[in-house]
Amino acid sequence: MYRTITEVKEGLLSGDTVLSLTKFYIEKISQNLHLNAFLEVFEDSAIAAALIVDDKIKNGTAGKLAGVIIGIKDNICYKNHKVSAASKILEGFESIYTATALQRLLDEDAIVIGRLNCDEFAMGSSNENSAFGPVENNLKKNYVPGGSSGGSAVAVSAGLCTVSLGSDTGGSVRQPASWTGTYGMKPTYGRISRYGLIAYASSFDQIGTFTNCVEDAQLLLSIMAGTDEFDATSSTKALKFEDTDSSKKYRIGIIKECFDHSGLDEEIRSHLQKIIQDLKLKGHEIIDLSFPFIEYLVPTYYVLTTAEASSNLSRFDGVHFGYRSSEAKGVDETYIKSRSEGFGMEVKRRIMAGTFVLSHGFYDAYYSQAQKVRRVLKNQTDKMFDKTDILLMPSTPGTAFEKNAIKDPIQMYLQDIFTVHANLTGNPALSIPLGNHSNGLPFGIQIMSTTFDESMHEFGHDMSGEYDYQAQDGDPAVKKRKVIRGGSWKDVKYFLQVNTRDFEYHDIARSYIGFRTVQDFMGESGKKDRKR
Repeated sequence: MYRTITEVKEGLLSGDTVLSLTKFYIEKISQNLHLNAFLEVFEDSAIAAALIVDDKIKNGTAGKLAGVIIGIKDNICYKNHKVSAASKILEGFESIYTATALQRLLDEDAIVIGRLNCDEFAMGSSNENSAFGPVENNLKKNYVPGGSSGGSAVAVSAGLCTVSLGSDTGGSVRQPASWTGTYGMKPTYGRISRYGLIAYASSFDQIGTFTNCVEDAQLLLSIMAGTDEFDATSSTKALKFEDTDSSKKYRIGIIKECFDHSGLDEEIRSHLQKIIQDLKLKGHEIIDLSFPFIEYLVPTYYVLTTAEASSNLSRFDGVHFGYRSSEAKGVDETYIKSRSEGFGMEVKRRIMAGTFVLSHGFYDAYYSQAQKVRRVLKNQTDKMFDKTDILLMPSTPGTAFEKNAIKDPIQMYLQDIFTVHANLTGNPALSIPLGNHSNGLPFGIQIMSTTFDESMHEFGHDMSGEYDYQAQDGDPAVKKRKVIRGGSWKDVKYFLQVNTRDFEYHDIARSYIGFRTVQDFMGESGKKDRKR
């Protein structure tokens, strides 16, 4: 129905109710069960919340997200609702509290429609590692959506909710966003509280968002951001993007090693190079950079994250909650059998790898060295931002692939080659859809900015206006839109927009759309200036 938060607000002004929107999405989810995006639909609680928000709208007390339907990745806690991290080991577990980030959205009257499928404990790049089956890419049958937040990406791409939450440890928001044609935002580490996010690797994990436009990502970030007494790593630093001059010309860093990487699809490479030339013509400064550490990114990331995973997942022991083996006898067998039966293959692989790099005799050779490399990566990245405002790079080396196409774990890990950088250094990054490959699948471009500077969103907005969506037969009317360049205004005061890009339906003329330009007349050479 509605693809963006602005469209939701317009619909509510036109007579829709939050209850009707909620029921619409519940029905649409039931029609798309084959995607396996949702593990559970919170039908009762969503409808109850919708009735409350409708009353708030009538009373004029509704929050900023009234009518916005949100799906949450199955590693984000929601009080009195199940959460399993898509793992058998957390079978039947019900959270006793709500994640801080989610609570802030609920306080603005967002409606949580359900929990979304993902790779088990957020470990995966294809969403084939869930204990509850893989998620299917809604854009092409039998293709993966990317991971680990594949369900969150598909839910937004397929219109099963307005926006969704995911988590990004090494690209788990940006990679599936690239493969589903959505906007995937990972904020600066510490920008959003991790309280209530089931930990994979605590020094990497961040809650991120999937949306259909940059503006929605901005709004969600502005609501969720801020310090939290329950997360000592959360920051008090203020957001910057809200006051950014949209006419700013950026110093754009292009990392040679990214664009020359042998794993990058040639068609994507060619398209990105064209984008760079277009940006140069628009007045942005293109700065060529070298970052000769690309090949160290993935190994460093997996040494450190598996070590942290080994520690974090030790708490799931079959004793306190969740799955417990019925065959176990005694404490030792309970631990061993419950974990062996409860964890999937990829999770066990990473726990074992992490235990190895932390073990006596190997700690200094692997974990300690990886931490030193991480510091080098951070320092060198900061030096690049001394010369640039943003870094532009591919989101992924290629497009989505068929299910079961990649058997080798190392080849799967290399799908993260362009995304783990921002997680190792803590920088914010945003994946923007650019169009479709000749194979019919979407791909994106990634923008990285300096820490605690999410002004890149403005640049992302500028780029997103270039995205040319071609309406298809059978698409809902709301998707049949065209970009309006320049200023636009509408007859509803609340939605007044000046000097920006907007969209309108491609086959409908609207009388309230108009344009006007004003320019000072500078006079003619040798003649007295005159006014026009």
